[in-house]
Amino acid sequence: MQPLEHALEKMFDVGHRALQHLSESWRLHTNRRTIIILIVAGFSLASLYIFAIEPPENFPVDKLVEVPAGASLKDIAKTLEAQGVVRSGLMLRMLLKLSGDERTAHAGDYLFKEPRDIFRVARALALGAYGLEPMRIRVPEGAMMKDMALVFGRQLERFDTANFLAQAQPQEGYFFPDTYFFLPNATEDTVIQAMRQNFDTHIATITPQIASSTHSLSDIVKMASILELEARNTKDRRTIAGVLWNRLERGMPLQVDVTFLYTIGRGTFQLTVKDLTSDSPYNTYNSEGLPPTPIGSPSLDSLLAAAQPIKSDYIYFLADRRGVTHYCKTYSCHIANKARYF
Repeated sequence: MQPLEHALEKMFDVGHRALQHLSESWRLHTNRRTIIILIVAGFSLASLYIFAIEPPENFPVDKLVEVPAGASLKDIAKTLEAQGVVRSGLMLRMLLKLSGDERTAHAGDYLFKEPRDIFRVARALALGAYGLEPMRIRVPEGAMMKDMALVFGRQLERFDTANFLAQAQPQEGYFFPDTYFFLPNATEDTVIQAMRQNFDTHIATITPQIASSTHSLSDIVKMASILELEARNTKDRRTIAGVLWNRLERGMPLQVDVTFLYTIGRGTFQLTVKDLTSDSPYNTYNSEGLPPTPIGSPSLDSLLAAAQPIKSDYIYFLADRRGVTHYCKTYSCHIANKARYF
């Protein structure tokens, strides 16, 4: 081999080895850089999730969240961050802008059944997915306005109990007991309108019976509210209605205990002598005639019983401890029944 060729070959081998070394060094460093990049990226993504995407710890589950009408996207984002719906109002704004929904965020009340990350919150705002489903609320027969206020106040977040009572108590007896379905953001005005309308609808079905009873609607409702609490079945309600109308026609006091439930919350077996001698207009032992107002919300059955009583000569009645009602035409018979059943 010529000296020149030998020298060139030697230079080639040195260069090849140098390139191999550089390649290996680059490969090793590349792996390190990749690992560092992945670690930084993972940490960044985890931080982003924890500080911006993940639902806040105080996320308002099953609570109404209001997005004000006419509010700017910035104000909406600040409001939702303040209410614990999202961790970052800024991130929410960015998501809505990127999706092109910054001008279409729907105002209104939202209800979330479970915590949602910021992407799902943004989607709900963009679609107007409020999550509001009707709530089933039962108002039992005989319920008083104060009872209704407690029932609705516990279940409806926008329900103002004090305002409800101020508007509703003058209409005692005229809200129909029934099963109602209200959205979670229903207010007391919504409840009042629905219950009064329901009463008027049911009353319209028995207008002929009321008209032929010779009694006013006001007196029918008052009597029905008493019957609702005094009797458990239609026959007893109609028979007791006849007894009580008989008493009124004779100028006798009604002498029913259930009216005390309306004022002091005590019934037959809890009443004291002081209760029975009080000067309350709802004390039907001392006051003649019907009470000033109904003492609860009567059912349609009680309203019909008041309008269509079973006519009899009975003047007295009492229910024993088993709930069986006993009737008498004379006071001596009534006294004997008291001795027998009490």
